[in-house]
Amino acid sequence: MERETVRVSLGDRSYDIRIGSGLLADAGVEMGSLVGSAKVAVVTERNVAAHHLETLEHSLRGAGIAFEVLVLEPGETTKSWAALQQTVEWLIEKRIDRGDVVVALGGGVIGDLVGFAAAINRRGVRFVQIPTTLLAQVDSSVGGKTAINSPLGKNLIGAFHQPSLVLADTGLLATLSERDYLAGYGEVVKYGLLGDAAFFHWLEENGPSALQGDLEARNYLVKRSCEMKAEIVEEDETERGRRALLNLGHTFGHALEAATGYSDRLLHGEGVSVGCMLAFEASVGMGLCSQELPGRIAQHYSKMGMRYRMEDIEGSLPDADVLIDLMGQDKKVEAGRLTFILARDIGDAFVCKDADIGAVRQVLEANLAARTH
Repeated sequence: MERETVRVSLGDRSYDIRIGSGLLADAGVEMGSLVGSAKVAVVTERNVAAHHLETLEHSLRGAGIAFEVLVLEPGETTKSWAALQQTVEWLIEKRIDRGDVVVALGGGVIGDLVGFAAAINRRGVRFVQIPTTLLAQVDSSVGGKTAINSPLGKNLIGAFHQPSLVLADTGLLATLSERDYLAGYGEVVKYGLLGDAAFFHWLEENGPSALQGDLEARNYLVKRSCEMKAEIVEEDETERGRRALLNLGHTFGHALEAATGYSDRLLHGEGVSVGCMLAFEASVGMGLCSQELPGRIAQHYSKMGMRYRMEDIEGSLPDADVLIDLMGQDKKVEAGRLTFILARDIGDAFVCKDADIGAVRQVLEANLAARTH
């Protein structure tokens, strides 16, 4: 099966996203011209290391690339000041300088943390993303957003720092649990909902076979997601306008993640799926789109076996006012006003800076009430 390349065109910071099975085993060759005689610093986490580190080390050795490895703890709590300090101090100790390359091997947590560490180490070191989860392959590894979390909110401390290369090995997705795969798939569906109705229809037809392991379908959904993200990032790298569309579902989702303590009660991609449902329900409530649309989206989520309703979140949740207050900590706040991504149709989302908070509260209250029945 041929490998695909999606180019992110950003002038002298342009880079390729390579997509296909077996890329991790070929990472040394893929990175060869980028690395040259420089050193490589690989940062990963314990669970990923158990599955994939040996393959990467073997590939780097085979290409004659010198490398060091740091293994962190897994989980969202690693996106913290403590882990950032540990990583940056380690990079300094290993004398990783601006001519060297840092490699982030892992999911979104490692990609975000390591990208930020590379951005601030010696005012910016090149880095390569090797995303090992579906969520990271279609979203967080592409576009240069790097960050850690604050207790007050997700991704509030960070920088824009583009990678020099992304290696999305779709073969690695076979090691994911179904829950982790489906959490990442929530971000894939988001792309169809925000800007490509034909892609959403393709997912309705082909999503189940991709879930069952159809590699051709997996390659296509990763490629199409990356194409859409690349196009938006090229147009609006630092999120002044259209890039905000990528936050469809995120204003609701991030509030729910904060309310559940960034824990396994709600994975990020699950928060996005719940958030997309709430965004479409709010759009119906504001008279922006047909009331049939949420049902069609829910049908696809349900067919895939995804968590997409507030009642799918275990344990207690705060009331609507607290959730709206948590949304106020999100990065999508400008001049004290909440920005929502709403929709006129599937594939037709838009940025709304003056959403009807009453309609938002109504949707939240209805969904909270459904949890108690």
